[in-house]
Amino acid sequence: MDKRQRARVFRTRLHERMRESNTSRSALARACGVDRSTIAQLLSEDETRLPNAHLAAECAWVLGVSADWLLGLAERSETASDLLATSFPLTEAGRTPADAKIDEWHQEAAGHKIRHVPATLPDVLKTDEVIEFEYAAFMEKTPEQASLAVRDKAEWLRRPGSDYEICVPQELVLSLARGEGYWRGLPEAARRKQIEHIAKSCRDMYPSLRLYLYDTKVVFSAPLTVFGTFLAVAYVGRYYMVFRNARHIQALTIHFDHLIRDCQVDARVAPDIIAGML
Repeated sequence: MDKRQRARVFRTRLHERMRESNTSRSALARACGVDRSTIAQLLSEDETRLPNAHLAAECAWVLGVSADWLLGLAERSETASDLLATSFPLTEAGRTPADAKIDEWHQEAAGHKIRHVPATLPDVLKTDEVIEFEYAAFMEKTPEQASLAVRDKAEWLRRPGSDYEICVPQELVLSLARGEGYWRGLPEAARRKQIEHIAKSCRDMYPSLRLYLYDTKVVFSAPLTVFGTFLAVAYVGRYYMVFRNARHIQALTIHFDHLIRDCQVDARVAPDIIAGML
C-alpha cells in the first residue's frame, strides 16, 4: 500500500470511528493534546500526510480502536486486549472439585463429542467415597450435592449418541491404587472400590465412553475439556480460560488427539489394565 492509499484508509477510518463514537474534531484534538487544525488536516481530502506514531496511537486510544486498524494494517478494529478477551475470556471456577459451570457446558454440548483431560479423576467415574474424600475441605457444596451432580452427569453420558473421550495420567490411577500422593488418607477399601468402578464403567459404556491412559514422562497436558467444535475450556485453578475462537479450539483438539496417539493404554484394554493395578 503506497502512502496516498494508506493516508486515504486512515482518513476514512478515522472519520468513520469519530462518527460512530459521536466524537467531534475539537473533542478528539483536546483528548490527543493537539490543535484542532491538526485533526482537520488529517481529515482533509487533499491531505496525503500520515500522523506520527504518537498521534496515531493517541487517536486510536481515544476512539477505542487499534492503531493497526486505523493505519490499514488490520481488518478488525478491536484492540489486542479486546480480541484476547473475546477469544478466551476468564470464567471464575467454583472452589469445589466439581463445578456447576462445567455442568452447564456439558448441557450446551449435548449431542457433540467431548474430549476431556481431568484435574484428578473424571467426575463421571467417581464413587461417593472419593467425592466425600475430595470435598472434605470445601464448604460451598456438600458431598451429597456433589454426588447428585455426578450422577446427573453419568446419566447424561448414558444417553444415546453420547461420545466422550477421556485422557488420564497413568500415574494418577496407579497412585490411587497405592494410596500415594493426592490419594494419601483415602482408605484402601474406598480406593479398591473406586478402581473397580472405573474399570466396570469403562467396560460397560465402551465405545460411548473411551478412557485412555498416558505417561506424563512422555507427554503432558493441563486439565482441559473440548466441547465439540464450538467451545474449549482450560482449567488453571481459580479460573477457566474459555475459548470460542475456531482456531484455538482446533489447536486444543489437535493437542488432545496427540495425547490419544501417544497414550500408553488404549481404551479397549484400559478396563483390564486399571483393574490389574489392584
